[in-house]
Amino acid sequence: MQNMQNMQNMRKFLVFQLYGPLASWGEVAVGGERPVAPHPGRSAILGMLAAAAGIRRDQEEQHQVLEQAFGMAVRMETAGTLLHDYHTVQVPPQAALKKHPAITRRDELSALAAYQQDNPKTSGTILSNRAYRCDALYQIALWKRQDSSLTLEQAKEYLNCPNFTLCLGRKSCPPALPLQAHIVKAATLVDAFLAAECISLQEFLEILGMKGVDLNKGRCAALFWDGDSVESGIPARETFIRRDAVLSRQRWQFEERREHHAPWPQQPQQLQQPQTLQQPQQEET
Repeated sequence: MQNMQNMQNMRKFLVFQLYGPLASWGEVAVGGERPVAPHPGRSAILGMLAAAAGIRRDQEEQHQVLEQAFGMAVRMETAGTLLHDYHTVQVPPQAALKKHPAITRRDELSALAAYQQDNPKTSGTILSNRAYRCDALYQIALWKRQDSSLTLEQAKEYLNCPNFTLCLGRKSCPPALPLQAHIVKAATLVDAFLAAECISLQEFLEILGMKGVDLNKGRCAALFWDGDSVESGIPARETFIRRDAVLSRQRWQFEERREHHAPWPQQPQQLQQPQTLQQPQQEET
């Protein structure tokens, strides 16, 4: 009877992993401060999926399809270490670009140099304090919320063979491990992550012959998930309000959403392990 109930509650999850030497999950920025969140938000993950699917920023309708179609959860293995960068960059003012439209970085610098001939006091320098996460590792799970033209199977293919280059929050932060997107069937989020078959970072390091790396240093495993109808498998300890649900990519507008949080147990085997489903026996005739 329990197995039959589990079978009825089973649903598909698309699971993949994110790791890189640098990652930058932007929070609300004020002035020149560019803070970083410990784990990726909804806009970051759906933006990555949009890039994989070849959706451009000005295709607002397709971004809304993504926003409505999928729920999201993040299993944070480790948030990595914090890195601050005092960032300087030269960009031409808008007045300079009216006379010299720029497509490449070289065009921008040429437009700035031409503008500075008439306005020698204009430096065009922008200063900011940018934060990054070093060696952070996450697993992501997506599930369908409603019928849409994009399926989990299509999303898996896009992530494993993306149309545009993927990045971990900024273009300077590429993934350093294959995403290994694949679909699992499970009754809860916890079961889905336990059933995922991603090659771990430790295994990759062993393949590369790198030994002596302590991956447990700074480990703070936790689960974050959208506050909708999905069964998590563990009770939420806290609920946060985050402003990262996409309203408009072009206008860079986002709305609030509820995000649940619970620490991941130190001993995953203490969790209820996914049960092997048994097909109901046919009655003998």
